[in-house]
Amino acid sequence: MNAPVPFPAPLEPLLTVDGVSKMYGDRIGCADVSFRLWPGEVLGIVGESGSGKSTLLRCLSGIDEPTSGKVRFRLEDDLVDVFSIPEPTRRALMRTAWGIVHQNPRDGLRMSVSAGGNVGERLMDRGDRHYGRIRESAAEWLSRVEIARDRLDDMPKRFSGGMQQRLQIARILVSEPRLVFMDEPTGGLDVSVQAKLLDLLRVLVRDLGIAAVIVTHDLAVARLLTDRLMVMKDGRVVEEGLTDQVLDDPHHAYTQLLASAVLSA
Repeated sequence: MNAPVPFPAPLEPLLTVDGVSKMYGDRIGCADVSFRLWPGEVLGIVGESGSGKSTLLRCLSGIDEPTSGKVRFRLEDDLVDVFSIPEPTRRALMRTAWGIVHQNPRDGLRMSVSAGGNVGERLMDRGDRHYGRIRESAAEWLSRVEIARDRLDDMPKRFSGGMQQRLQIARILVSEPRLVFMDEPTGGLDVSVQAKLLDLLRVLVRDLGIAAVIVTHDLAVARLLTDRLMVMKDGRVVEEGLTDQVLDDPHHAYTQLLASAVLSA
């Protein structure tokens, strides 16, 4: 009699968020948000301007400390409270295992450093010290985001907005982070540039198996990039579920309004 085949061990969540709230005096930034993010999963957070999605992202990514609640990240085999670890450790984490793609690429790039230098810095943060390998990796990543290798020594200010955003993505993904936060990654770009960037992001995130949290007001972006969706209104999550289910069969009146606005546009 053959021995039974053991079931594979279930994955542990990469990020756990419990009761996160952020107050600005009497004003609610976000309130009582809880969820789990699994390795390789892409979570979308959608809502209109002022819904609290960007405030939540700042708390999740370690930029702003929440007023209450916990954000815990799986570091090796343990879940650690992001705001309890020493500041140098958190900053090192944000330079290696995490990445943040800003809506305005100038917030995520060093404009006084060459394109290759911007990408190479993340490799140095990871511990790489061989100049030739760093330069070659930077050139390879420029190619992956569809920037010509001969632009390696150009300054970012010489790039278009779409190229700067692709450069920022290369800078973040070159270190193969486990978790990436994206704040309106296609915001402010022309429609044709948006389409190319979305295709690029979709391929890179899937190929690298990265977990990601994406904040966007654009439901088309959410549908293309995310596995699961949270809808926010007035700082609170009003609906969540698999992306296609939420968008195709919304239950909350606010989600229905967002979806109908897209369909009628």
